[in-house]
Amino acid sequence: MNTRGMKELFDAVSTIQTAAEAKKFMRDLCTISELQAMSERLQVVKSIQKELPYRTISQKTGASTATITRVAHWLHHGMGGYELVLGRVK
Repeated sequence: MNTRGMKELFDAVSTIQTAAEAKKFMRDLCTISELQAMSERLQVVKSIQKELPYRTISQKTGASTATITRVAHWLHHGMGGYELVLGRVK
């Protein structure tokens, strides 16, 4: 995570100012599958915050319970990025 390339990526992301700009950059950078996976994780974390059961989250989002467990782990033991972003978009 501390490579020069990663720093450049995070610096580039930090210059994005609008949702329209984010859409353009992310679509050029990522495949549709990658974007769908990230979108799914965002929906999962929002559902976890609502304290929905994992089975309900899986049915609602299509995410596997393994993905839900991994997202929950990073929500509770990560760097606080989910809380940071979700606190801003509410």
